[in-house]
Amino acid sequence: MMVCINNDVYLPVFDQYGNYENGNMKLFEKTQLGGVNLKNRMAMAAMTRGRTDINGLVGDMTIEYYTQRAGAGLLFTEAIRISEEATGSPFTPGIFTGQQIEAWKKVTAAVHDKGGVIIAQLWHAGRMGHSADRNGKLPFAPSPLPIRGMQHFTSQGKKDYEIPREMTIPEIRQTIMDFGQAAKNAVAAGFDGVQLHAANGCLPNQFLAESANQRTDRYGGNIPNNTRFVLEVMQELISAVGSKKVGVKISPFHPYGDIILDNPSATYTYLIEEFNKLDFAHVELMRRSPFFPSPEHYAADNEIEFFGRKVRQTVIANAGYDKASGEAELEKGIAKLISFGKLYIANPDLPERFEKNVALSEPDRATIYGGGKHGYIDYPLWNEYNAIKIKDN
Repeated sequence: MMVCINNDVYLPVFDQYGNYENGNMKLFEKTQLGGVNLKNRMAMAAMTRGRTDINGLVGDMTIEYYTQRAGAGLLFTEAIRISEEATGSPFTPGIFTGQQIEAWKKVTAAVHDKGGVIIAQLWHAGRMGHSADRNGKLPFAPSPLPIRGMQHFTSQGKKDYEIPREMTIPEIRQTIMDFGQAAKNAVAAGFDGVQLHAANGCLPNQFLAESANQRTDRYGGNIPNNTRFVLEVMQELISAVGSKKVGVKISPFHPYGDIILDNPSATYTYLIEEFNKLDFAHVELMRRSPFFPSPEHYAADNEIEFFGRKVRQTVIANAGYDKASGEAELEKGIAKLISFGKLYIANPDLPERFEKNVALSEPDRATIYGGGKHGYIDYPLWNEYNAIKIKDN
């Protein structure tokens, strides 16, 4: 016997005694991160959903979205703008005004009421923005180099990326301070910590890559200089909110956003060695995507094994995992948590589905990056139709 909901089959797997089969899987183990207790080793990765108002305020739908997913050991928010200057995509949240902080307080309180843990991912888009969503202002970046081979989704439709304005030294210093203030704002809003978004082509990632950074001052020109911005931001975050509340996400071999490094293995090895001199909680390592093939000169090494072994902080493995591959990654002993992205969009109760071997729903791709409640908070929980009682008689 089984139930079918929206063409998805819900069929739990039972052993001979009628109990769910899973054994002692690491995914379901309790753990700690930065002094916070986590109910399992599953995290929801940060994902842009584009559901705020024009002022970057989250609302009731966002509260519902995160509380639905509070069964994760750890929730990372969608990328949150640290300032107005940080704006990239339309209808994305901010945490730089009093109203924005107050709006996030409702989200964090609701998640905590559900026994969840939630970390704010702090974001500056850099050249991944467009003047169409920035009151006509060009975005700034390490160097005046546009993103090639992609278009940007703006509030006015798809547009070619523009040539960004090169950041001045005072603007770099101000941006670093903006990250620190955003971290303080996040803690004031009730978040359990913050994560620097230094992956996927955003501003910190741009400083690391020669395709975006051709500076000849102390912020470019060689590996120590290219990594300086990320390291100074991390030091600012630690100073602002304390080491136990800080983490970072990096994507060493992922070329999204026209991010091409001359020698990514050397750059990220140096960066991690410098991270190891700092005291903070976690490094989320994002694997490369098959949809964005790496340049031919990139190493073929597995990112988690090659870089993860070098990391002193807690490693969170990210990108493309399912239940089996996530468990296998944890069994290696390098990563202590697995962050799942797309699976959480359509499966708000993902840990429960994994635990009870319930089939997974597929997300509506047309509603991933914007819209209303459809494709955001209307995905059903697996047991909404008494599926928990279903088994062969």
